[in-house]
Amino acid sequence: MDINRRNFFKIAGAAAASTIAVSEKPAHAAEPPAINADAYGCLIDTTLCVGCRKCEEACNERHSLAKPEQSFEELSVLENERRPDEHSYTVVNKYYPHSIGALTWRKRPTFVKFQCMHCNDPSCVSACIVGALVKQPDGAVTYDVSKCIGCRYCMVACPFQIPAYEYHNALTPEVRKCTFCFNYVKNGQLPACVQVCPREAITFGKQLELLKLARWKMKRHPGKYVDHIYGEYEVGGTSWLYLGSEPFEKIGFPKLGVKAPPRLTETIQHSLFQYFAAPIILYTTLGGIMWGTGMLKEKDAKKENKTD
Repeated sequence: MDINRRNFFKIAGAAAASTIAVSEKPAHAAEPPAINADAYGCLIDTTLCVGCRKCEEACNERHSLAKPEQSFEELSVLENERRPDEHSYTVVNKYYPHSIGALTWRKRPTFVKFQCMHCNDPSCVSACIVGALVKQPDGAVTYDVSKCIGCRYCMVACPFQIPAYEYHNALTPEVRKCTFCFNYVKNGQLPACVQVCPREAITFGKQLELLKLARWKMKRHPGKYVDHIYGEYEVGGTSWLYLGSEPFEKIGFPKLGVKAPPRLTETIQHSLFQYFAAPIILYTTLGGIMWGTGMLKEKDAKKENKTD
């Protein structure tokens, strides 16, 4: 006789509950990493962007990415919302003015550049089990292909859905995303997108200085911007910050909490593995199931003997 579902959960629940009591000391997740005061970032003023796609082209050339089917001069692609992928580390999207009835907040559309946000406390780094992704002191989240095993946990963990995988590359697939032009920045150069922007919609600098600049702009032009710097608090803060003239959820940004996702996942991990709780629970549960199954089989055997 096989153990039924009800008996399984009874045995498993009792075994798990008994072993959780092994430790009375509460588990604590690791403290979020301190943000380096010298970390770089970028501030994007979406009110200045005109959707020229020069940033896309510069990024493509610097990283020797595959050329798109349509040239970067073709602006009709902006009519469809896009996401960064293995061929495009950054994309610009176009959002039309938000209207309520006959009222329209603005006359011109909003153009928004998207790329890896290089979070201050990155979920992708926390999720990577082999250390292929690393948060650098200068702000960039870098990727080491020699360590990557292709598990793609980083793709699942990212709250902005940025990392892309080379599914078409059967032999040497990589996880692809914006590099923050890490090797160029550490040598005193600018990210390609910042360097090429004709409207200077992207400002590169120290994160703390960029926040001051954003607040100054908001104070100087109170009617021009919404009272929100996107990336200042979202998921623990990001290296890329944004100013906008309407609510960010209306122009392609996910609405996220202020707590970094790694804090939640690490709390769960620490709770499970403190004092080897997880292995104990596992083996005790399996042992309980085996014991319960044996008891049921023994009862069955006795019943069969009596009928004989």
